[in-house]
Amino acid sequence: MRNVHIWKTTTEEGDKREVRAEKFGGRWKLQAKLKNEDNWTYYETPLLEDLIELREVLFRKYQRKHLSWEDLAAVEKLITDRGGTWLQSE
Repeated sequence: MRNVHIWKTTTEEGDKREVRAEKFGGRWKLQAKLKNEDNWTYYETPLLEDLIELREVLFRKYQRKHLSWEDLAAVEKLITDRGGTWLQSE
């Protein structure tokens, strides 16, 4: 089974943006495009904001037992390695 996760966001300019994340060969690969674009942008180094959103998507799937803890932990490590955090400040 493929390990692909898709979500849509709206940019600050109001454009719709679709992001796809796929785990293949033990590595996460992300790609994104705006609604009006024909070609996908493939990220060698994913945007930190996309990784944080991916973590939220995966966490929801993990809570429903549709995803392994290892996948969630791997994305959390990517975020912390980049100096980011997914925790909301109080």
